[in-house]
Formats: sequence, structure tokens, C-alpha cells
Amino acid sequence: MRLWHRDGQMVHLGYCTNVHPGEDLPEIMAQLDTFAVTVRGLVGADRMGIGLWLAAPLAAHLAANPAAVARLHRDLDARGLEVVTLNGFPYQSFHAPVVKYAVYQPDWLSDERMDYTINLARILAGLLPPDAARGSVSTLPLAWRTGWTPQHSSAVRRKLDELAGKLAAVRGQTGRLVRVAFEPEPGCVVESTDQAVAALSGVNTEYLGICLDLAHLACGWEEPASALARLSRAGLPVVKVQVSAALGAECPQEASTAAALRGYAEPRFLHQTRNAAGKAADDLAEALDAGLAGPWRVHYHVPLHAAPQPPLDATLDVLRGALAELVGGETAACDHLDVETYTWSVLPPAQRPSGPAQLAEGIAAELRFTRDELLALGLSERSTVEVP
Repeated sequence: MRLWHRDGQMVHLGYCTNVHPGEDLPEIMAQLDTFAVTVRGLVGADRMGIGLWLAAPLAAHLAANPAAVARLHRDLDARGLEVVTLNGFPYQSFHAPVVKYAVYQPDWLSDERMDYTINLARILAGLLPPDAARGSVSTLPLAWRTGWTPQHSSAVRRKLDELAGKLAAVRGQTGRLVRVAFEPEPGCVVESTDQAVAALSGVNTEYLGICLDLAHLACGWEEPASALARLSRAGLPVVKVQVSAALGAECPQEASTAAALRGYAEPRFLHQTRNAAGKAADDLAEALDAGLAGPWRVHYHVPLHAAPQPPLDATLDVLRGALAELVGGETAACDHLDVETYTWSVLPPAQRPSGPAQLAEGIAAELRFTRDELLALGLSERSTVEVP
């Protein structure tokens, strides 16, 4: 969806397709026909934004075949779909039976991560709408923390300089600006805005910046205004926002709360859990077994429009506070917003969609929720800029 800020900027709102498991092009197009086209109708959008996820093997194929990218662009356009951002965090197999720590591999010390990201940038340059100001690719926050050394920090800074140079080359070849956004996440080398400043200050911010995932921000118990001010002082732009909410539990030691949380402990994704005092566990089941003191915030993206049943809750206060800081003022600090609830298939059974139609309605409800929040902050569904 396209919205307009009072400063005249076009703000793109879509949903991330990593919720769908397809990894080859026929599967992806079939899933877009089933879900994204249906969602576009349900929200009444002329143009429906999708934050496309392409697994690494498909990305390599498309990047080497500009004609295939052009054909994909035409196929998306015919469906009323547009792409300004790609999710380059999961490399492949994001819907394997067990993902957990594997999602952080390969990391930014590897050539494979560089190649994948540049392939995505080349593809996105060919998919961008003509009137889009820029494209964005979100990526992991350097690496999972285990085993990281100061020598790795030095090596990765050289990688980031190389990345900026390669993105400049893509721009020179295509005439389109694509920026890469590093996404702080609990448990990683960069898990907070403080760590983002320490690790990324001084990078080439014409091409590199931050992907702010609002569930991750909440799991770090960060206050949105302070976190964004910290990034601004360091000169780190928020290139992309993943509009998401984390699972919250005020008193996880109580039997009813612990039982409700057990319903969210599942084998596919990692659900890092942290309390207000900064104590953390790498996964929800680990936190429950350890008796980690509350209150908790859990890295479990819950549907934005449907709060979990009490005694659990969702971190919508952080979401609203961050959106107000980002787009509620006189200028928009970010123009790429992607709803990213990839956990629909692993929700507790009573909350899980029963089929494709119910999943499409759930995604549409999240987009309507987000659109309403943005409209309440003063954005408009029609441009107020006069075209000469």
C-alpha cells in the first residue's frame, strides 16, 4: 500500500512473504496468487506492497538472468503487486521443521552472505517501481554472538566497506539506489541500538543503515524515543521498519501464565526471552525450565490485530511509540514499512489459521491495523503534493 506523509514522502507499507514457504519461482507465484492477491482485495489497495523473500539459490538464478527479473516484474505488476524491499535475513530453508540457530548462517564473515545480498540488490533494482525513491534489503545483525571476537569485528568492517562499494556499483549499473539494513535481534552480535551504534558507526550510510524490527526493540526493553534518538545521534539511518509485536508475560512464574507460554514453545523458530532486568535465555522453553524471573518479553511475532489471550499480552505500546517517532512528526524518518508476522503456522493451535482463506484474512487484518495506526498519525491515502 502507498501512503503519503505530510512532508510529501511516499511511505510504502506491505507484508513480508517469509510467512510463505515457497523457495522456487512457480511456488512463490502460486502463493502470491493465493495470498497476496487476495490480501490486496481485502484491504482495497490499488497497489499491494510485498516484502519479498527469495531463498539464496533462486536469488543467484535471478541475478544472473535480467530477463527473468523483468518477467517477474511484469508478472507482479499484472497482479497489482509491487516490491520496494526484500528480506535477506533467512538464507534458505526458512520453513524447515527446525530452523532455530541455522537462520544466522551464513553470517557476515562469509562470502556467501555477501554474494546473496548483492544478488538481492541486483534483483531489487530490476523490480523497483519507476517512482520508488529507493529499495532496501534487510539482513542479519552480522552474526550470532557465540564465538565472536574483536578480530571478527575488524574483519566484518572490511566486509561492510566492500558491501557499500558493491551497492554503489549496482547503482552505477542500474541507476537505482538499493540500501542494506542490518536488523538488531536478541542474542546476536548486534542486538540493541547501543550495539548497533558501536558496531556500525562510520559505515557508508548512503548505502548501509538499520532495519528496526519493533518486536526486537521491545524484547530489548528499549524505549522507542531514546533508541531512535541514539541512532540519529550516531548518524545511522533507519532504512526499513519491520512492523511487529512481541509476546509479553508479566508474571511467568504463575502457573496459568507458564501454561499459556508453554503453548508458544515450538520446535521451528528460536524465541529468545529476556526480562526487564536484562537476564535472558536463548529460547522460550529454556526460559520456562530455568524459572527466569519476570516480567518477560519473548521474540515471538504475534498477530498485530489479535492480542494473545490473558494473562499474556503483546508489545503494541512499543509498536505505537516507535511508529509515532518514525512517521508522526514533521518529516518521515523511514519510508519502507513491512508487517512481518512469519509465525502464523506455529501459533498455538486455537489461534492458527485453519486454511489459506483464514491466513489471507489474518494478513489483511494486520495490514488494516497498521494502516489505521499510520492514518491516525497523520499519513494520507492520497498524495497532497501537486503534480505540475
